[in-house]
Amino acid sequence: MRSPQLWQVSLILTIGILSVSSTAIFIRLALQASEKLGLEFSLFLAASRLIIASLVLLPAWQKVVTNKVTIKAYYYAIAAGFSLSLHFVCWITSLSFTSITASTTLVTTNPIWVAILSWFWLKEKPKKLTILGIIIALVGGILIAWGGSDSNNSYSSPMLGNTLALMGAFFVSFYLIFGKIAQQQGLKISSYSVIVYTTAAMLLFPLPFIFGDGYTNYPNSVYLYVILMAIFSQLIGHTSINWSVRWLSPTLVTLAILFEPIGASFLGFVLFQEIPSILVLIGAVIILIGVIIAVISSQVQS
Repeated sequence: MRSPQLWQVSLILTIGILSVSSTAIFIRLALQASEKLGLEFSLFLAASRLIIASLVLLPAWQKVVTNKVTIKAYYYAIAAGFSLSLHFVCWITSLSFTSITASTTLVTTNPIWVAILSWFWLKEKPKKLTILGIIIALVGGILIAWGGSDSNNSYSSPMLGNTLALMGAFFVSFYLIFGKIAQQQGLKISSYSVIVYTTAAMLLFPLPFIFGDGYTNYPNSVYLYVILMAIFSQLIGHTSINWSVRWLSPTLVTLAILFEPIGASFLGFVLFQEIPSILVLIGAVIILIGVIIAVISSQVQS
């Protein structure tokens, strides 16, 4: 297969980042259309997105059955699906309470959490530069918590929203670590993906019935936003990013993903006139600097 040119790979990666940046926007639009906030509606959004993704990957189950790997690999994939479901619930709920800038920035701190968890769990001691990045990101997080959100929405509760976004980053870090172990034990990426999304979808599927109104009685526009989120954020966004990793270094792709908060914040300003406070903006920049340092240091170490 002929390798694509650099501009082609860059274009696909850019499309992927822009598509992923739209996730927070579709969630906020769905929140406004439904006039429902908090956990109940977030469970509906998270479950719907994962159900659509798992249905798209349904044909891949045949390869999972014939793919012979250790049983532990499947256990780790299931654990990754559990972690991913918690990530979506926490992060989507955070957008009911805090600004798009704060939420998307805090949720992209997962490289920091991966470094910390790998340190204590996998005994992979980070370099001094990685620790410096963690400290810098911590300072940025404190500024965001202090600055809160200058949102005009009556439902704004920055401390709760920021905490949920950090929890989302924490759980997605487990998702990444479990995924790494599962693939190291022989599970192919296609098999891993279908197990993860199906597990997460099955875990979340009954929750909207238990804690909310199920999957019905929402405005048609809500279902449209859910479909758009699945198409752009999941299928186009994640597929484009995963494809780019084949042709670009993981470090470069990881750093490119950090543009998601910038793109989401810009769209939030254009569509919702959402302007975060100065402290939130400064804290977001500091966090991104800390994450960049940690990512580069970790890749050099590996």
